[in-house]
Amino acid sequence: MIVLVCGASGTGKSRLSYPLAARLGVPLVEVDDIVEALKAVTTPEQLPALHYWDAHPEAVHLPPEEIVELQIAVARALVPAVEAVVGNHLSTSTPVVIEGDYLLPVVRRGVRSIVLHEADEEQLVANYRAREPEEGEQRGRARVSLLYGDWLAERGRLAGAPVVPARPWSDVLDRVAEELRRSSPPPAPEHRPPSRS
Repeated sequence: MIVLVCGASGTGKSRLSYPLAARLGVPLVEVDDIVEALKAVTTPEQLPALHYWDAHPEAVHLPPEEIVELQIAVARALVPAVEAVVGNHLSTSTPVVIEGDYLLPVVRRGVRSIVLHEADEEQLVANYRAREPEEGEQRGRARVSLLYGDWLAERGRLAGAPVVPARPWSDVLDRVAEELRRSSPPPAPEHRPPSRS
């Protein structure tokens, strides 16, 4: 099974994904690595959405709604690359957990997605403060994360992917594992020859 852990920045995806991959006994792929690899082998003309932030550092001061639109553009630009990674793992029957801000939820044979969602903007502010105390109050970033997270959650619901509340953190791994178990198709029945009685 391929597991996609989707969710906005600051929701705890990395905190979840490493122990989830360990529990499942599979490797972890971070979408950030895919982004960096693609940026290294493309130009801004080839993939403008992916190179936008490097070319326009002042964009961090745009209104949150506009930043979310830019994030959505990056997620959509990454779809072919993510599909290639997923396709490679499916064709080689190699399970994997893939996590990242720019993952769009997909549900199809052999692929399960979960969307980790934090609906409390103040909690996102606190998460950033704990993770990056030297950056101070990142209220604008938390607002972007909230809006983008809500958009991803809606995408997840439309795709039929479970949307899992990020908190309480103490049992999020168990809740995600249960959602994955519940959304997995049952194993094929074992074929046995008819008895000769």
